[in-house]
Amino acid sequence: MHANSRLLFEKYAGAMLGSNQKVLEIGPDAHPSTYNRLAEHLSPIWHTLDISNHPSLTYPNSDEHAFPIPDNSYDIVISAQVVEHVRKPWIWIQEVARITRPGGIVVTINPVSWVYHEAPVDCWRIYPEGMKALYEDASLTVVLSRWECLETPHFRRHSPGVSLDHQSPRRRLISTLLGRFGFPVEAAYDTITIGRKDVLDTRR
Repeated sequence: MHANSRLLFEKYAGAMLGSNQKVLEIGPDAHPSTYNRLAEHLSPIWHTLDISNHPSLTYPNSDEHAFPIPDNSYDIVISAQVVEHVRKPWIWIQEVARITRPGGIVVTINPVSWVYHEAPVDCWRIYPEGMKALYEDASLTVVLSRWECLETPHFRRHSPGVSLDHQSPRRRLISTLLGRFGFPVEAAYDTITIGRKDVLDTRR
C-alpha cells in the first residue's frame, strides 16, 4: 500500500462507508488491511479475498475471474492495486458487480504511473475513461472516476512515477532536495473509481 492509494481512499471513498456494513476487500495489503483499520470505528463486517492462500483470508486461493461467493452478497466491494494484475479485467469487473448487492458500492484504486511490477503478473494501466467503460459495461453507475496525486502537497510540481515512500533512500533524498527548488518531484498517480450497482439490473 502506498500513500497516494490511502489518501485517495480517505478523500473520496471514506464517506461511502457506514456502520455495520458488509464489506469485501479484494487483494488486502495486510491482515487487517490498511482500509480495514481506517474503517474500524464503523464496526464493518470485513471479509477478504485473494488468489493467495494466506490463513487470514475469508476466501483464499480464489480464481481471479470467478469468486466463490453468492450473488448480491456485499454492501461494498473494495480493491486497490488489484485490477492491473488481472488478465481479463472486463470479466473481473462483472464478477465484482455480481457479488455487490443492488444499490451497493464498488471502489477500485489502480496505478497509472508505476513501473512494471509482477504480482504475479502486471497487465494494465487504466485511466478514468477506461474504468468508466468497464464499470458501465457491468451495470455500475459511475459516481466518480479521476486520476490524481495527493501524496506530496508541499511540492508545487510533480512528475508521475513511484511514490516517495517506495523509492530508495538516495533517490528519495535527491527528489526531495530538487523539489524544494521547484523541480518536479516524482510521485504516484492513481485512478480511483467509485460506482453504484444499478438496482434494476435484470442480468443479475
